[in-house]
Amino acid sequence: MRSVPGGARVPASRRIGRTLVVVAAAVTTLISTVSVQATDIPPPGEIVTSANVSHVTNVPKPAGLETTINTDIAFQGDYAYVGNYGGFSIYDIEDPKRAEVVSSVVCPGYQMDVAVYGDLLFTAVDNSRSDDSCSSVGQVASLKESWEGVRIFDVSDKRNPRYVKAVETDCGSHTLTLVPGKGRDRRDVYLYVSSYNPSASFPDCRPPHDKISVIKVPLRNPEGAAIVGTPVVFPDGGNESQPGLLLPTSGCHDITVYAEKDIAAGACMGDGVLFDISDREKPVVTARVTDPNFAFWHSATFNNEGTKVIFTDELGGGSAATCNEAIGPNRGADAVYDLKRGRFAFRSYFKIPRHQADAENCVAHNGSLIPVKGRDIMVQAWYQGGVSVVDFTDSARPQEIGFFERGPEPKGGVGGFWSAYYYNGHVYGSDFHNGLDVIKINDKRTDPARGVRPDRLNVQTQASYRERGHGH
Repeated sequence: MRSVPGGARVPASRRIGRTLVVVAAAVTTLISTVSVQATDIPPPGEIVTSANVSHVTNVPKPAGLETTINTDIAFQGDYAYVGNYGGFSIYDIEDPKRAEVVSSVVCPGYQMDVAVYGDLLFTAVDNSRSDDSCSSVGQVASLKESWEGVRIFDVSDKRNPRYVKAVETDCGSHTLTLVPGKGRDRRDVYLYVSSYNPSASFPDCRPPHDKISVIKVPLRNPEGAAIVGTPVVFPDGGNESQPGLLLPTSGCHDITVYAEKDIAAGACMGDGVLFDISDREKPVVTARVTDPNFAFWHSATFNNEGTKVIFTDELGGGSAATCNEAIGPNRGADAVYDLKRGRFAFRSYFKIPRHQADAENCVAHNGSLIPVKGRDIMVQAWYQGGVSVVDFTDSARPQEIGFFERGPEPKGGVGGFWSAYYYNGHVYGSDFHNGLDVIKINDKRTDPARGVRPDRLNVQTQASYRERGHGH
């Protein structure tokens, strides 16, 4: 998501906020001519589900983070790590029915994208701050001494996380992707940092910015984490002139790696790309694609075989109501691509079939595979469109097979699910305002996934899964 309440930079979470006011106003004007029937919309805040989906529990946001919105989720062992514009929380999910907050850290700096590995938690800050500390305040990016980038915490003591290190990156860190090292680097991890929307007035974020930042983290000495490269993704410039783009390409929004296969998929604003990541420090673009129906390439998901990629289009930047008849089925949607001989082959679009109210922000957002051997099934967040379970085994005919959603925000404004991920038998949804939801799907098509029990899940760090036993 790009629209952000508060903050000082007026930059990408930042400057795009102004853009979204115009975009949202235009979309609202458009959809006012085709209003959704009130009888099709659940009452404000009321939960509705498909017959095969049930609500297990909800855990409200903890004190100190209750006024800022929840964002992404990472998992390890019996714990979920939930980002929030104001910091992060650690949840004990050993018994999903009794999930509870173990601790929370107030450390402002949106978006707070998160990844976990061993005793380390990595958090992304795309909000210009006065310094890298948790007591920092927002400060304009036009000041050279302003900071944004990646913070690293030691979470070995779940009740008392410890701040370890900060690494500043150009234009901050809107998202981050953990990449395991290999060979001689197997005791290290890398972070691919995505950021964008430069300005000539920002000393640390000047155009052109068609690159990512690569941070190397020695697991035995995380204090030694440092940038080891800033590979350029678009040496000749990205997609900047296509009609309908939310913003011209100036970097990537998010990257998903499939480390075992040495490939990654980049959702890069106006472009989708495929990387060869054989050399972790020097990812190389091997394929690129654009789509006239895509306004903002937001995120990517491989299937288990690595033969397909689903890209999401965050039309309206996450604050607009785009799940309606006026916008139609091909915009603000998922696009399904087969990978053939290292190239993208478009097959279809998918969008939730349930129209949302004109005041409900709704668009394709973060999701993960449900690990069912022999099938391609995904669970995905759609902001106020709720949580959708999608079978895309047939690339040309993806279909929703389950859903969970709430009626419009009782107090109005934006809300809904930022992320929805499957982990060890349950779906966990990070809701802007309502906290952490635990959801279960009971369906013969997804039941085999219960036999897959990974001990860690960073969704943008995909790993193959087996039908039984522990994953990677």
